[in-house]
Amino acid sequence: MVVAVSKTVKIVPQARAGIVERFGKYKGTLTPGLNFIFPFVDKVRYLIDMREQVVSFPPSQVITEDNLNLSIDSVIYFQVNDPVAATYEIANYIQGVEQLTLTTLRNIVGGMDLEQTLTSREEINTSLSMVLDEATSRWGIKVKRVEIKGIDPPPSIQDSMEKQMRADRDKRAAILQAEGQRQAAILTAEGNKQSAILNAEGDRESQILRAQADREAAILRAQGEGQAIQTVFQAIHDGRPDQSLLAYQYLQMMPKIAEGDANKVWIVPSEIGKALEGLGSTMNSLQGIPDNVEGPRVRVSTEAQDVLGVDTASETLSSAHEDVQRAIAEAERAANPGKKDVGKGGSQD
Repeated sequence: MVVAVSKTVKIVPQARAGIVERFGKYKGTLTPGLNFIFPFVDKVRYLIDMREQVVSFPPSQVITEDNLNLSIDSVIYFQVNDPVAATYEIANYIQGVEQLTLTTLRNIVGGMDLEQTLTSREEINTSLSMVLDEATSRWGIKVKRVEIKGIDPPPSIQDSMEKQMRADRDKRAAILQAEGQRQAAILTAEGNKQSAILNAEGDRESQILRAQADREAAILRAQGEGQAIQTVFQAIHDGRPDQSLLAYQYLQMMPKIAEGDANKVWIVPSEIGKALEGLGSTMNSLQGIPDNVEGPRVRVSTEAQDVLGVDTASETLSSAHEDVQRAIAEAERAANPGKKDVGKGGSQD
């Protein structure tokens, strides 16, 4: 009874399917859970896994269109939909999927060159998945997804590709650097241009303002000089100068002749009195400067007299004559014997 019960009751795990044969012929499929069969007549021959499976195949050697030998690794995601077909239509469906993947991969990659193979993984995956799904449908298998894990070219090709990649990157770096230098040069030139324009505008405005300032200053100086000349000229005519004033001015200028380091030699008349008389006679011939002036000799206004503390015009005139006499005496003392006389009207060191 124990043996009969053990042969009758069959428990199938979840996501599994049991293939039952009676006398070597397919009888039915057991579903997950508790199942009963006829003992010694029915037999569970296969237990098929209904879950999605992942199979990684070893690297396979394929040849590209440009005769390069590549090593390609692939991964297959599939699921058994019909356990009866997977059991009786093919002896080993995993091996069948592997071989079909290899042949299909060689067919697809054989129509591509190396560059296209390395850059068209998605296209290879799609083509491979379509071919496998169509070929394995009669086996009761559904191919879910195909992935290319790696494509390994020969070492010599890898070295050449690395050199090419390095050269391409160096090229892009040089292009980017050149573009950066060009952009920097353009920005620098634009900055220099703007700076030059601003400097020129600033210089123009500065020159305009300076010219306006010079013009206004020249106008003011000219007006001031004109007013000063007019005031002096009016004062001279109001004061009515004579020859004594000119002689006094001459004597005041004599000490200034000897001033300065370059004035090593200067001329002193031998007879200062006669020279002054000659100066007076010479000045007498000048138009507008009379020898004797009629009327009162007034050289400052009443307001100026109050400021200077001068009482009358006669006191001012007598003081001027005394200054002239003192200047004549000092000039005669300067011509004392003891210095060599060159002659009348000559020069002395």
